[in-house]
Amino acid sequence: MKHAPLIAACLPILLLAACGRTEPVGDMPSQEELAAAANAAAANAVATQQAEEQGQNRNYVNVARGFSITFPEGWTIDKGASTADGAVYEDPGAGADVRVFWQKNDGDQTLQQIVEALNDSAEGVDGDFVGDNEYRGTANDGEGNNVSIRLLKQADGAIVTATFVYPELLSEQYQAMADRVLGSLRVFAPKGDEATAPTATAN
Repeated sequence: MKHAPLIAACLPILLLAACGRTEPVGDMPSQEELAAAANAAAANAVATQQAEEQGQNRNYVNVARGFSITFPEGWTIDKGASTADGAVYEDPGAGADVRVFWQKNDGDQTLQQIVEALNDSAEGVDGDFVGDNEYRGTANDGEGNNVSIRLLKQADGAIVTATFVYPELLSEQYQAMADRVLGSLRVFAPKGDEATAPTATAN
């Protein structure tokens, strides 16, 4: 190659120029700035993780029974009252609670028959059927509490019942919350029964 001697002669100069290239010292962050940036990133990661955990704690999903619901922020689970079939969450300050449980429908009762039985156990149940597989209503438990109710019938006939109970005197504070919580209830094919199509539910 004709240019080989020229390249060989220029190579030491090119290497020297490359090695001698430096960034201005003023553009480099100080150790304090690096530490502050690392601390900020760590704090942000912790805050994000806590927010995600709080959100996950609010979302109760029962994969085995095929339903989910979102509980109010700040409420706590009553582990003693909760079972494999459902959960109870409580408002620590006001005596309100949400109960959501799955129940096998051995007698293959219709939703209408189940609601009639519900009428016998509560005072003044009033509500409406939403299609063939959903009922929404309100009642009074006879002890000064209002009860908001939502029942969903799954594809296999099982029933998921959600109730939001709160003191009657606090209706203004809790009724809208009850509507949101019960509106978040969803049913789907239980684990091991994926062939069953999820039941469509309205909000």
